[in-house]
Amino acid sequence: TGPELWEPRYIAVGYVDDQHFVLFDSDSPSLRMEPRAVWMEQMDQEDPGYWERNTWISRAKTQVYRGNLKTLLSYFNQSSGGVHTFQRMSGCEVSPELTFKRGFLQHAYDGQDYLTLDTDTYTWMAAVPPAVNTKRKWEADRGIVEGYKSYLEETCVLWLKKHLEMGK
Repeated sequence: TGPELWEPRYIAVGYVDDQHFVLFDSDSPSLRMEPRAVWMEQMDQEDPGYWERNTWISRAKTQVYRGNLKTLLSYFNQSSGGVHTFQRMSGCEVSPELTFKRGFLQHAYDGQDYLTLDTDTYTWMAAVPPAVNTKRKWEADRGIVEGYKSYLEETCVLWLKKHLEMGK
């Protein structure tokens, strides 16, 4: 077999409520996280390393999610031909006092539910039989769930507060 002919595209978008505020697209010539709301253009004054840090994170995630997509192709017994998607949607809600209310994290493959993190018990719920492979793999490494828990309950809340303040 020859080298892979396809290079999956990775896109990351950020929303606060219904407002699109950041975008990273691995097919973009800049290959950088970019503002999509006027108020985000001042983020370098608020946090001087914001754009560099989030660009680096998005570039790293590009490689991780490309690997995840290739793994899913094997779990679903599919070839690399055709169009396939692997999506992650995550976020947090805060109370009127801006404290953590709830978080959510879910994955989908080709538009169908795949794996969801139950944020009451912090356990994985497989939506389809192939997702059991990922569930077992991620449950074997408790650090994965702990990392997501920390992100949802702390990091997400911290950034949501900052973005809500800036977007006023």
